[in-house]
Amino acid sequence: MRDIAALLVGSMFTCVTAITCQADEIPLRMIPMQAVTAPPGYVDFCTRNPRDCGSSSVRQEVLSMNANRWEQVGTINSRINQTVTSSNDLELFGEAEHWTIAETAGDCEDFVLLKKQRLEQMGYPSSTLLITVVLDENNEGHAVLTITTDTGDYVLDNRRDEILPFASTGYQFLKRQSQLDPKRWVSLAAVLTDGSAAVASRSP
Repeated sequence: MRDIAALLVGSMFTCVTAITCQADEIPLRMIPMQAVTAPPGYVDFCTRNPRDCGSSSVRQEVLSMNANRWEQVGTINSRINQTVTSSNDLELFGEAEHWTIAETAGDCEDFVLLKKQRLEQMGYPSSTLLITVVLDENNEGHAVLTITTDTGDYVLDNRRDEILPFASTGYQFLKRQSQLDPKRWVSLAAVLTDGSAAVASRSP
């Protein structure tokens, strides 16, 4: 697991609300690269829950955001973070890896699946809500929900209520769902210190 993701998109963006992002961040957009295998836990989840792995009838590359939408997304993120207890799969299911939609407790993937489900129920296209695998600051695997917007790619994370541009999280972005088909996954390009993009040397 070792790809970082990204491309500079261009202009400065002033945040709509304090919970959405840090003011004056330069929006970044991830660059999908080649097809890769989906996480085994996700494959198993889709086998058990095929209805939760389909795509919406409306397909968009980016979501046009406004103050109301930022408020909705921020509320979903913080409410789930505050009401679902963080726990690991061994404690909950006796398995090392078991993806499911969180109810009262779950690990990072379960938080992501619940947030994705709730936002899709509110009408947000599945193609703009992408399960994403990262390495955190300790080089440990972690999952977040990426929302692709007209001002860049942002992250909904069970470790914080604030919604950040993905490059402000401190994570290395490895792979995520394809926008064309949620059952397919793609690797992500890496961003170098000078802002240029390159393909990472290790596959996820």
